[in-house]
Amino acid sequence: MKKQKKRSKSYTTTSPTPDTASQGGPVTRRDVLRRYRNRGIGLGVVGIAGWFVVADVQATVREHDLSRIGNGVPSVVQIHDPNCSICAALQKETRAAVGGFGEGELQFLVANIQDARGRKLAADNGVPHVTLLLFDGDGKRRQILRGPNDRSVLEPTFRRFVQQVGG
Repeated sequence: MKKQKKRSKSYTTTSPTPDTASQGGPVTRRDVLRRYRNRGIGLGVVGIAGWFVVADVQATVREHDLSRIGNGVPSVVQIHDPNCSICAALQKETRAAVGGFGEGELQFLVANIQDARGRKLAADNGVPHVTLLLFDGDGKRRQILRGPNDRSVLEPTFRRFVQQVGG
């Protein structure tokens, strides 16, 4: 009995995939629709992500605009060191507490002590970082909150402050 050579099994596909279609195989309507769908999803994801990045940058720039103190809206100004983890935690809690207020009711600002204006504001008020300064709508400092605080403490404090200054 003679030994027969083993044949290797070859697997072939009958319908073109996007890879084989790009190599000269027939392009089906399904392939075209799949490409449009994938491109549409990709553009949508990039567009949404871009919108969030732009919105975040605009909010950050707005928060760091200390010229808004005294614009008629009561302000919470955080004396902030970006290298301080306690400052970052306070910023998160303060943003959450201020988030319950309307646009013209209370504004949150950040005085970065690594910036000249932020250092000057801290020095003028005699405070270190990890501090919140509360200003009325005319820009007069009314209250100082020192150290880390939780949103459950900050929000009622801010509500009382807004009621006192009539914001």
